[in-house]
Amino acid sequence: MEHKRLKLYAYLDARDHQRTYLAIMRLFTSTLLADLSAGEVAGALAGQEREGRVEQGESRIENVINRLKQLVEWGNLVQGRREVVAASIAEFQHGSVRYQVSKLAVRVQRDVDELLRVPEGAREVSRELLPAIERGLNELGGSLSVALLNEGDKTRELLAERVTTLFLQHAELAATVRDFYAYLGQVVTRNHLAPDEIAGFRNLLVEYIQRVVEDVLKYTPPIAAALAGLAKARGELLRLLGTDLGHNVERARGRTPEDWQELTDWFVDRPGRPSQVTALREATARAIGSLLASVKRATSGGGLLPGRRAELLKLAGWFDNATRAEAHEIYASAFGLYSARHLSPAPEHDSDNERTPWRDGPVCDVTVSVRTRGDRGARGRPSRILDDPMMEQSLLAEAREADEIRARHVAELTKAAGNLENTTLTHGALEVFCELLTLAMAQRDSPRDSGSASDPVRGLRLEVAHGTTTKIKSAAGTLTLHDATVALKR
Repeated sequence: MEHKRLKLYAYLDARDHQRTYLAIMRLFTSTLLADLSAGEVAGALAGQEREGRVEQGESRIENVINRLKQLVEWGNLVQGRREVVAASIAEFQHGSVRYQVSKLAVRVQRDVDELLRVPEGAREVSRELLPAIERGLNELGGSLSVALLNEGDKTRELLAERVTTLFLQHAELAATVRDFYAYLGQVVTRNHLAPDEIAGFRNLLVEYIQRVVEDVLKYTPPIAAALAGLAKARGELLRLLGTDLGHNVERARGRTPEDWQELTDWFVDRPGRPSQVTALREATARAIGSLLASVKRATSGGGLLPGRRAELLKLAGWFDNATRAEAHEIYASAFGLYSARHLSPAPEHDSDNERTPWRDGPVCDVTVSVRTRGDRGARGRPSRILDDPMMEQSLLAEAREADEIRARHVAELTKAAGNLENTTLTHGALEVFCELLTLAMAQRDSPRDSGSASDPVRGLRLEVAHGTTTKIKSAAGTLTLHDATVALKR
């Protein structure tokens, strides 16, 4: 099912005739209940072809039929038929087959047109919706009380109106917050800021973000209190809003318990699941820290040499205004790369096809060293590893000595295993004992559980269980273990 629905987006990234598919889908979604034949679609495309918005020849009827069939295959259009009066068989075939747009395809095209209209800058957060949501919840509580006393059609309609308005307001608020912080995250990843951008980001930090967070934190407590009050009568609210429209009908927001739980989770924390308000506060703190670091780096120079961003933008402007021949000359002069004959076998084909111009291909990221210093040299080369036989023998001798010392300490603990409380351990033996005791204690979930640990080389095993008080004597003092019995075994 998911794969079938994802095919609805295929026309947006089609290898060929992308503009034609987009023009056809806009034609079908421009009016309600669009029912068009191939001839009518061809007539509409003819005007766009004259204006240059689609390629030449795309308005021919045979090409239009192929494009419509492809959209039907992807699931964007559905076929239908109706009776027509035609003068020929061809006219009958072209006029009798009608096309309508599917429900999901309308959503896809609507989202596409909205995305193409969105500017690149930040989106203003609809802070004015917070007091509206608070008033809506309070009014909803009063409308619910009236509806429970008098379950008439008018009271139910008023209740449904308030619920729908409330969820539309919250959806708009949540969308603007997500878009604004998505833009903020995009800005945070920038490694270099132009001087004219610093003032704008300073206002974004000091003024706008602060107002957004203050308003959210101000209205969250009363909204959370109102949601808690409605939670007790949520079952009655859903019963009054209930209408049997079938399982395949997409209900409006606020008609299911999941919708109300999602609204509550946006404002109220739950154990192990922080609310969106908490996430907003944390994201703001991280963004402010990152943006302040970027501004500081930009104002302080960011290194020993000045940034090369202005030079790179100037070079990009030369490429944008140059002809094809001039672009090759600029490229050779700027990067020192000239035409060459490849005597080795051709490399493997990359993700681009052979018909994609270089200007439409994937964007190559410019590293920070090139962007700031114009330095293409590789960084972080490992140093040479020198062969030092004397150091190697010294380290091996130290490892052997440490192993011998541990063996003596383990042997001391093994000898004292039968009479541990009456034996005074040395400092090293006590360290080995505490090491095994720590590992054994880590296996216990409660004081009444047992645990064990052993030395992996010499096999000494320590077991601890619930019992009386145990005292271990050593040269450094006495270790007292309450409600624990310790035993050493070989």
